[in-house]
Amino acid sequence: MRFSTGQSRISFLCVLAMLLSATNLVISPEASAKPPTDRADKGCGSRGKSKKCQQNSPPTLSGTPTGTVLESSFYEFAPDANDANGDPLTFTINNRPAWADFDPTTGALYGTPTAADVGRYDSIRITVSDGQATARLPDFAIDVTSVALGSVTLSWVPPSENTDGSPLTDLSGYRIYYGVDPQDFSDVIDITNASLTSYVVDNLTPNTWYFAATALNSSGVESTPSTPAARDVY
Repeated sequence: MRFSTGQSRISFLCVLAMLLSATNLVISPEASAKPPTDRADKGCGSRGKSKKCQQNSPPTLSGTPTGTVLESSFYEFAPDANDANGDPLTFTINNRPAWADFDPTTGALYGTPTAADVGRYDSIRITVSDGQATARLPDFAIDVTSVALGSVTLSWVPPSENTDGSPLTDLSGYRIYYGVDPQDFSDVIDITNASLTSYVVDNLTPNTWYFAATALNSSGVESTPSTPAARDVY
């Protein structure tokens, strides 16, 4: 495969410890998606638009929530929000877990679940508004798990060349995705040391866990993920 933009791409062979076959990872040229925005039509119709309405920029919201938390452990996630116009921002949440609190001035979700809260909390949505427009994070889930018992060791062979055959000189690291659902990984680990060839993922509860890995270059371009590898933790 080649970049449609003419740039070189990394061809990365990633071998996870529990796999019997290797998987090729290929850099994707697609940029990361921006959070969707919804504009509120408050006095900004096609007629009589005010200067303020015409120049308003919607706020931005970003961040990756941690997808798991152990019972009796403190959980906290605070998104990064910005507004180009400097408008005051307010935050709302849908499907907040009962064991967690939410700060409408910062968007922070935090709390300490108990053994009675063990389970999965789906479709959590955090939205920010500047009074005229909104932005939101993709819906996410939090798994409250019992005491962790296991770990999995992942290993791989570092890529050495781009798909066009030229030497790879700007490998910057790797990214490991994992969770109990291979279609919706709940956790991400960023590895900034490009010389590493293995990593131990710990604090895993008894379950079937799925893992996939990508490679990144110095420009932050990420490869397509490997085929998910499964490992049972007892």
